[in-house]
Amino acid sequence: MKKAERQQKIREIITSESIERQEDLVERLRELGLTVTQATISRDIKDMQLIKVPADDGGYRYGIPAYHRQGHESQLAATLHDSLEQLKRNNCFLALTVHPGNGPVVATLIRKMDFPTVFTTIGDDGNVLVVCVSADAAVKLEEKLNAMLD
Repeated sequence: MKKAERQQKIREIITSESIERQEDLVERLRELGLTVTQATISRDIKDMQLIKVPADDGGYRYGIPAYHRQGHESQLAATLHDSLEQLKRNNCFLALTVHPGNGPVVATLIRKMDFPTVFTTIGDDGNVLVVCVSADAAVKLEEKLNAMLD
């Protein structure tokens, strides 16, 4: 199965079922006769910029962000508005705490914005570390990100 077909099947599954973990998605795809690995699904989730959204049972499930057709800045602003819990700065570093599952999306969107002041970003499930080129650059980026929240 081609990547586009697999990702379409993933979209169908996560919009019709509550999928909490990558392993659940792998299992569901295998039940449908697809041969997939957890590593492939992990890449698909990142590529599709899937996020974790609150589930009816109080946990979190995978969802498709509503902003997929917006530009990167609009996507970043919407994601920060919906998921940012904390933003801290120390020297040339910014640390963002976001809702579970949103870290990779925020890190990717910040990279795609091509801020000249950003050296790199690192995102895990619920955190993003932004390394700026200087302490002044970190201050400016913090101001820019805070402005997106208004």
